Amino acid sequence: MRIGEVASAARLPTQTIRFYERRGLLSAPRRASNGYRSYDVAVLSQLQFIRSAQGAGLTLSEIATILDLRSEGVKPCAHVRELLSTKISEVWARQRQLAAVEKELEGLINRGELLDPAHCTDAEICHIISDARPENVAGPR
Repeated sequence: MRIGEVASAARLPTQTIRFYERRGLLSAPRRASNGYRSYDVAVLSQLQFIRSAQGAGLTLSEIATILDLRSEGVKPCAHVRELLSTKISEVWARQRQLAAVEKELEGLINRGELLDPAHCTDAEICHIISDARPENVAGPR
């Protein structure tokens, strides 16, 4: 298969396929006598794996470690579980951070409903935010 055929079948731009090759996620394809890339049909399953792994939140570097293990003949399942466990821990931490931001935003919105715009000075720009130190923000912290 030529790169255009692979790109069409995988629903990816040809540039993405070339990028994956440069990053070492895909082996360099054979070259025809005219210099065109010639791919095995197996590249489609590799591209599907890469896209699925990205969908699970793995970085290209993390995906490369999985592919490297597989190319060495090692079944990467334990490594993948470890990566996914780390990833979900990162998601939980981010959720906690977002919950804190949510509370802060709710407090600012509540504060904005209580403040009179007529009392906002040019020096403050907007007194909803300007004087929004934690002890001045209404709502739960």
